[in-house]
Amino acid sequence: MHKICHGDKGEPGYERTIQHVDPVVTAIDLNADLGEGDAHDLELLGIVSSCNVACGGHAGDETSMTETIRAANANGVAVGAHPSYADREGFGRRSGYAQGAELLRSLREQIEALTSIARKQGVQLTHVKPHGALYNDAAVNRKLAELIASAVAEFPGGAALVGPPNSELHAAAHIANIDFVAEAFIDRAYRADGTLVPRSQPGAVHDDINTITTQAVRLATVGRVVCQTGEEIRVPADTLCIHGDTDGAAEAARAVRDVLSANGVEIRAAR
Repeated sequence: MHKICHGDKGEPGYERTIQHVDPVVTAIDLNADLGEGDAHDLELLGIVSSCNVACGGHAGDETSMTETIRAANANGVAVGAHPSYADREGFGRRSGYAQGAELLRSLREQIEALTSIARKQGVQLTHVKPHGALYNDAAVNRKLAELIASAVAEFPGGAALVGPPNSELHAAAHIANIDFVAEAFIDRAYRADGTLVPRSQPGAVHDDINTITTQAVRLATVGRVVCQTGEEIRVPADTLCIHGDTDGAAEAARAVRDVLSANGVEIRAAR
């Protein structure tokens, strides 16, 4: 996992800087966002190495959480929480939906709901990954990122925080003294600044398997991706995400697993 290095706060020129290390990649995690009511979940759980389970904010209920955890456990897939703004109507994709104490309370409730169900099945959550707009907002908002990290740090078991590399979420994990898992997306287009192309724009979601597999290999082996403008940018990752609600998600995930294996990269959970 990527580590973050800080100077001393208060010193002139204090910055949040990431120590860049380019190891030889022999293994990487492949994750999917599940429990959101999509038809591909069970098939994806036979392919991915970890999953992020919707826990009531944007989607999910006790039944879906129970069934998803049970299937993940049966397939040896690591389980994490996928909390969001409490915005089911907008599927958690409306920015700035809640903040402060209200948001913190909601995040605690969502993570606890999944933790409780997992505990009954003898499963321990390995990570927490914010969903949708919460993920994107926290990647660039220090206060929001630190609120999320503090919520994750409260829960026993040492769950890691998942987010974009070199982001405010990355820095917040270090401050909260929790592990960070850097994530890249294989079915989404990137902008030159390393952020995702908004879903509202054409070409934001890849639907061509060749495009997805090519992006996956580049991300897994050299930590780079060709962004929408044609520039190649650095996106170091411990885990690659494919969205469960993407058309043909299971077929694409299987193709990614096969091509990574052919390139000498093992698929295994990050933690």
